[in-house]
Amino acid sequence: MVLKRLIIEMGMGVDQHGQDPTVAAARAVRNAIAHNALPGVWEVAGLEHPNQMIVEVQVAVPYPEQVREDEVLAVLPFGQKTLSLESGGMVVQGRAIPELNDKNDEMLIAVAAVTVLVDSD
Repeated sequence: MVLKRLIIEMGMGVDQHGQDPTVAAARAVRNAIAHNALPGVWEVAGLEHPNQMIVEVQVAVPYPEQVREDEVLAVLPFGQKTLSLESGGMVVQGRAIPELNDKNDEMLIAVAAVTVLVDSD
C-alpha cells in the first residue's frame, strides 16, 4: 500500500463553558471538515466508497489525557480513522457561570489537522 495525501484541513474549536477538552477537540475537527467536498476521492483517486479513505486526525488540546477519543472521531462521517492527541492549544481565562456548570474560569481552545490519504497503488 502506497499512501498519498489528498487533502489537509485545519480547524479550531473552543469549549467556553464546561472545561471539557473533548468538546474543544471535537469542535476543532468539525471546523476543519465543515466546508469541504471531496469529489477527488472518486474522480481522481478512484475510490468506490468514502470509507476507503484513510483519515488521520491530529489534535493539540489542553489536558489531552482527558479526551474521549471515540467522541472526537465520531465527528468524521467516513474513513478509516485514527486520532493523535498532544498537549497544546490554549487555556484562556474566561468567566465561570454557575448555571452553565462551569468548574472554573477556563476556556479551552484546541487546534486540529485532518489529513485524508488514499492508496495510490
